[in-house]
Amino acid sequence: MRDYASPGVAIVAVGAILVAGVYVLAVLDRLLGMIVAGTSIRLGALLAEPVQSGALLVLQERRTTERPDAAGWALAPALFGGLAAVALAMVPLDRDIVAADPATGFVVFSAAIAMVMIAIYLHGWSPNSAFALHGAYRYGAQALSFQIPFLLAMLATALPAESLSIVDIVDAQKSVWNVVREPAGLPLYLVVGVAVSFWGPLNLPDAADLAGGTVVEDSGLDRLLWKGARAAMLVAVAAMGAAVFLGGWWGPWLPGPAWVVLKTVALLVVLLASGHLLARVRIEQFVFVSWVLLIPLALLNVFVSGALLL
Repeated sequence: MRDYASPGVAIVAVGAILVAGVYVLAVLDRLLGMIVAGTSIRLGALLAEPVQSGALLVLQERRTTERPDAAGWALAPALFGGLAAVALAMVPLDRDIVAADPATGFVVFSAAIAMVMIAIYLHGWSPNSAFALHGAYRYGAQALSFQIPFLLAMLATALPAESLSIVDIVDAQKSVWNVVREPAGLPLYLVVGVAVSFWGPLNLPDAADLAGGTVVEDSGLDRLLWKGARAAMLVAVAAMGAAVFLGGWWGPWLPGPAWVVLKTVALLVVLLASGHLLARVRIEQFVFVSWVLLIPLALLNVFVSGALLL
């Protein structure tokens, strides 16, 4: 039986990891942008830029609209960030270092991803703005398209462990990582990871053709919190991908938590690079590809994984 820290300690630890992860993500995103653009890299400016940008947004005046749902507008980023924290809490740093290890951790993580749609719709609906609401509807179509391949890609990782516990799923990868057992699973998962945080080529709810979409009326602290929640979800998705596909804490020489961090950063680089190297797709293209290609491929991945186990 494992011994766990108190809930308060676990909550503080998850919050601290998320804040650190968001900062690292911001630095990596800026670094990749500079590399792609071919601009010179100054380490000091690179490390200070996320803090400076955040401070400017905090000092910026808050915008409002005519007859908004003020409570919903404030709740949306809190809900989004809270779901990211719940998702990250399921990721073990080592066999005995995990904020929460329910027997159905897979289900908890999947539920957190599914409920993101509520936060996005609330954020788009609350300002009482046409473009913001349009962005919320876009995410509805986007989410309904990626939820099935996401669940199937995650389900295939649970088959070798014969368990829905994330700790058990990682433990079952001691000899062979799931990315080797199921080579199609990780690419499917990464596509979903970009979609759930609507990052890079799948940034459809907050796209430029909608003048910013759900964030068109956001400014100041509101915009900072929303950007932070999006980044936190991307960190949680990358961390879970490192756990269920790349063996989590398994690796030579280094301690388990170090391997989890390194693998998470590696997946973050892949996810962030998509935003600098790939053009944004149209919503109808993503929906078509999801239903015609991603879902059948995810089903095939599950069938092949099951057949190999049998």
